Amino acid sequence: MRRSLLLLLLFLPAIAADERVVLPGLKASVEILRDRWGVPHIYAGNTHDLFFAQGYIAARDRLFQLDLWRRVGTGKLAEVLGPGALPRDRFARLIRFRGDWNKEWAAYSHDAREIATAFTHGINAYIDSLKGAWPPEFHKAGYAPGHWQPEDVTARMAGLVMTRNASREVSRALDIREFGIATVNRLNPVDPAVPLEIPKELALEDITQDIMRQYTAAAAAVRFGSGDSGEFDGSNNWVVHGARTATGKPILAGDPHRPIQIPSLRKTVHLVAPGWNVIGAGEPALPGIALGHNERMGFAFTIVGIDQQDLYVERVNPQNPGEYLYRGTWRKFEIEKHTISVKGAATPAEVELRYTIHGPVIHEDRQRHRAYALRWVGADPGGAGYLSALELCRTTTWESFRAAAARYRVPSENLVYADTAGNIGWIAAGAAPIRKNWSGLLPVPGHTGEYEWSGFLSVEQHPQKHNPPEQAIVTANHNILPSGYPHRIGHEFSAPYRARRVEEMLKPITQLSVADCQRMQQDVVSLPARRFQAVLARHLSRLSGAARKAAEEIVAWDARMTVDSAAAAIANVWLDRLNAALFPGGLRASMEVVLSKLESGEPGTLEAISEAYTRAYADLEKRFGPAQAGGWTWGKLHTLTLRHPLDVPEYGRPPIPRPGDANTVNAAGGSLFAQTSGASYRQILDLADWDRSVMTNVPGESGDPRSRHYADLLDSWARGEYHPMPYTRKAVEAATIERLHLNPEIARSR
Repeated sequence: MRRSLLLLLLFLPAIAADERVVLPGLKASVEILRDRWGVPHIYAGNTHDLFFAQGYIAARDRLFQLDLWRRVGTGKLAEVLGPGALPRDRFARLIRFRGDWNKEWAAYSHDAREIATAFTHGINAYIDSLKGAWPPEFHKAGYAPGHWQPEDVTARMAGLVMTRNASREVSRALDIREFGIATVNRLNPVDPAVPLEIPKELALEDITQDIMRQYTAAAAAVRFGSGDSGEFDGSNNWVVHGARTATGKPILAGDPHRPIQIPSLRKTVHLVAPGWNVIGAGEPALPGIALGHNERMGFAFTIVGIDQQDLYVERVNPQNPGEYLYRGTWRKFEIEKHTISVKGAATPAEVELRYTIHGPVIHEDRQRHRAYALRWVGADPGGAGYLSALELCRTTTWESFRAAAARYRVPSENLVYADTAGNIGWIAAGAAPIRKNWSGLLPVPGHTGEYEWSGFLSVEQHPQKHNPPEQAIVTANHNILPSGYPHRIGHEFSAPYRARRVEEMLKPITQLSVADCQRMQQDVVSLPARRFQAVLARHLSRLSGAARKAAEEIVAWDARMTVDSAAAAIANVWLDRLNAALFPGGLRASMEVVLSKLESGEPGTLEAISEAYTRAYADLEKRFGPAQAGGWTWGKLHTLTLRHPLDVPEYGRPPIPRPGDANTVNAAGGSLFAQTSGASYRQILDLADWDRSVMTNVPGESGDPRSRHYADLLDSWARGEYHPMPYTRKAVEAATIERLHLNPEIARSR
């Protein structure tokens, strides 16, 4: 009898915890249902209360993360970290929006200001409700959270991280100085291919490593100890027409790749109010979501790589450092002075910010009489990253979606679309500057006035598709420009390996399912490894000893980068060492150039393969001992370690063996064979039944180390598992484990 009762209790739905909170600032009551995976589903009677509640629950789940992001974005780190953070604060203030705020808010949506105000008031309401009882991270860090202003959500730092063209201009110029323009063209060709040309009157000796030093430091992850998180390697998405799915309706998959961190980079939420019924993920410090679905349509994104930055070398007047030359006339720098509070300092620090006609001065070389100004799309109205998704969230047709995409400025995104009527589409969204007389691949002289933007492409001029005949659309940061596309939007697309593998997997499928998409998102077949196998097979008879034995193992391998694969470890390190063996001299070639060189069979190829193997073997032996010991596996070499910004060990998570690499669909990139980036959030949307959609968000929805949802999704994510994405009220109720009722202050008298 007792056993039967126990079994009955196990299968009964969990009784949801019920909490009621009174909050000044609400207009009416709001209900928040949290499901078993930690996702809050917010039900409100009006837009103000909806976003007030989103701000409140975001702060309740991620207050330390939110406060840190606010300080990074608005230049207020030094007041809690001390003078070492002053350069970061100065840079954040340097690139802040400085224009017409009416135009700024209107650029995102007609109600963006009201939404941002409600959202930030909700954050502040949670902070006030704590009455000084801060989450544990603040006690460890030794400071208290600050209040938010609506303008804080428009901070430009997050968008700056996603538009890195200026840093590539500098590195390309430095490479040309050291190795010559022909070598750079050969080893690091741009895509689409154009010959590199040094802009007229640009002196390469004016380009130094120092130019981007403050930019790079300001864009790096904040660590209270040491170390940084890695950059993103790219993202995948695809959408398939109902004619090729098992349900007869589209299926849309998306997995944007960014640093894998704790707390998670993204926050999942379901927002329901009149005019709103949208679920998906966005950045915790922003209202709304950046990808997901509403009742009629779903969408996802990957970075396009539109060239949205240019670096201008300005000539400074040697007799008057307050002036710079422009079209034959000395102009005065626009100067602003800011005071910044600094922890431990008796008085605030004073900093000077300088601007030219081209934008903020990110570096000055007083000896050379040069200033370096950044022109980028984030300086214009609507330049805050992802905030324009507020308009995308409410579209219901391809026409309205495309109109909303016209607002999308930063970062540039491949937006894929599907609706319940059966339509699919894609547009390469983001502000695309028009450069009439130069490529944007190198810094340009600012004094001549010959290198100016001539406006931006219209939404009609952007690459796009609507219900294409192939009935599927795939983007993975690769070159998506249609044949014969007449406009220049950029030359720095990712290699097409992930996109080609997705297309390869899709090709034989005529009845695509959500399960198929899960398998595809977890795929770890490496197309570069396949090409390397073919090269080794041709040279097998000419290799000898340990190199031949290793080559035989790789040739017999299935090219899957699994954690238990020894061949994956050897092949990856071998390929990495081939770069120096094939191209001695220091300039690192792209993977495509390395593979093409191997495939060409030019004289010296065999010797380079043997030399690279010797180096790879020595590296692996140094790390793991002799191969015979059985320790050479990809998962032992390739791991993910989650470190909290505070570097508190109990807040982080130990190394996890990881499959895949930067070139697999399950992307797991990073330097020194450690994964630092990948798909922290994944979604697969079933437009025949929204409740059959699935998702995951690693390591969990909460940033509070005391929460059950702090890292509860980490193990399942590492196993390649997903959880439901409940959307209808019935499905949400069935998954609910906590109920939170937010009531306006007037409710006390009832």
